Amino acid sequence: MGHGEVSRRDVLRAGAIAGAAAGAAAVGAGAVGATAATPAAAGSRPGGPPGRGERLALVNGRIHTMDSQDRVVSAVLVEDGRFTQVGHDVPAPGAGLRVINLRGRTVVPGIIDNHNHMVLMGNRPGHHTPLENAASIEDVQQTYAQRAQQIPDSAWITTIGGFHRNHLVPPGEPPRLPTLAELDEAVPDHPAYLSESFSGPSATNTLGKAFFEDLGIPVGDDGSIGSGSPTGQATLALRQQLLTPAERERGTLDALAYGLGLGVTTHLDQGAFQATGTPADGAAHEDNFTMHLPFLRVHADRGLPARVQINFLHMDPELEVPTLTERLRNAFPFFGDDRLRTGGIGEFFAQGLGENWLEAARRIARAGWRGEVHSLSRTDFQTEIQGFEAVNAEFGITDLRWVVAHVPFITEEYVARLDAVGGGLSLTGWRYLAGSPSSNGPPFRMIVDSGIHAGMSSDGMQIAPMNPWLHMYYASTGRNARGELINDGQQISRREVLRLYTADNGWFLRMEDRLGSIESGRLADLVVLDRDYFTVPDEDLKHIRSELTLVGGEIVHQDPTSGG
Repeated sequence: MGHGEVSRRDVLRAGAIAGAAAGAAAVGAGAVGATAATPAAAGSRPGGPPGRGERLALVNGRIHTMDSQDRVVSAVLVEDGRFTQVGHDVPAPGAGLRVINLRGRTVVPGIIDNHNHMVLMGNRPGHHTPLENAASIEDVQQTYAQRAQQIPDSAWITTIGGFHRNHLVPPGEPPRLPTLAELDEAVPDHPAYLSESFSGPSATNTLGKAFFEDLGIPVGDDGSIGSGSPTGQATLALRQQLLTPAERERGTLDALAYGLGLGVTTHLDQGAFQATGTPADGAAHEDNFTMHLPFLRVHADRGLPARVQINFLHMDPELEVPTLTERLRNAFPFFGDDRLRTGGIGEFFAQGLGENWLEAARRIARAGWRGEVHSLSRTDFQTEIQGFEAVNAEFGITDLRWVVAHVPFITEEYVARLDAVGGGLSLTGWRYLAGSPSSNGPPFRMIVDSGIHAGMSSDGMQIAPMNPWLHMYYASTGRNARGELINDGQQISRREVLRLYTADNGWFLRMEDRLGSIESGRLADLVVLDRDYFTVPDEDLKHIRSELTLVGGEIVHQDPTSGG
């Protein structure tokens, strides 16, 4: 190549810088970095909170309140972390009033994700970089190159879960991960590691290959790392060598900032499988007794920039369910504050669905705790709901808000039976990444029409994306990441799925009187969108980002390129 020619690597570097300047409009912009996702940005609360006694007004917008009348207003006033006026008039500008002119932008309540794994995401080794928004290998390269501009020299760039090779290639081509050469082009000076789902397969670049091979971990010439034990060894090595307490706190802020850039203001975390410290651990494993510490430390030091409610997952195989029993004896449900609090037991009560599971359900009910389980097969929801009914007959759970999550195959009969014991359904579009016409669901239309308490979730970041707009795309179109119609007849409207992600989700946190809608007296969580969710073409739903995010009246995310 002559001196006057431009290499593809230079194009990638230039594209990364342009992508950062373009902000949320680019495919990679929703990944970490272009929208205030660095630790410094997350910790400093971009734009700053309103000062003591200061009021904040947002005017000249299209503000979808998602209240019971579905009002659309033009202005809101925030005081002391709550909405105090919602309508078309606000006080005249003056001392102590900060005014933001929305210039016609669309505003929605802060997105509530009622079932995800935010705590796991915060504890990832390396500079975790979500790839859920990538639609090609080139997008992966640009996202990684952009990330490299924001982190220390030679630092690891990692992606552990939350994406699938299925959406990285065009329809008609075999799904695959990036190769060593492609990752080298994007980030030659940073070791890179991306691992699909729970246990791979995975891929790395030249620097990563050298690291892993020094430890005896096999890596192919093309940078491939096999699923199962090889990926387990690689992930374990990164955890052991990279995860210090300080790095876990940085990762916590990174993860929350990523969500805030998408407009996710509240997370209901569903725990992790207990880590063993061996290669058998996958992306969904962590130490159940220490993994919350970085979130607690960040909250104690500066306050979490987003809201997190914590469920406790248990997998006891014994009939006596010992760890669950000790949890119920020594922990308080719904203990904490509006930013960080404990929740219930879930998304597992115990290992399997046998007698030990039923005994666990009995003990949870007797202690008066909320419980949540998950359903992914054509029959497990039947066993679970029948178990709920048996426990309800003995202890009464109709006021405890027990939940079944995912439910791709649930039937109308069992929806009604769950409703009868006061339960609810957490719905996720995780089939978006890799679903097919024979493996689709959930039956959104049937569930919404049933009237049961239902809400949306992501189940990110192992086998599903965390980006709520991808799930809204799937629920409203029935199409997966490759554009294939796989859930026809079960689509719901954009307004319906947005309500499932906002007003309807307050119920799952027992905060329906405080969160989920823009109403006077409620906590001031809202999102200013970079495009109109209600009118953009379907494909543009995937690219929606936040230009401005408020949590409790504080500006916790602001896109510096928005010009707002």
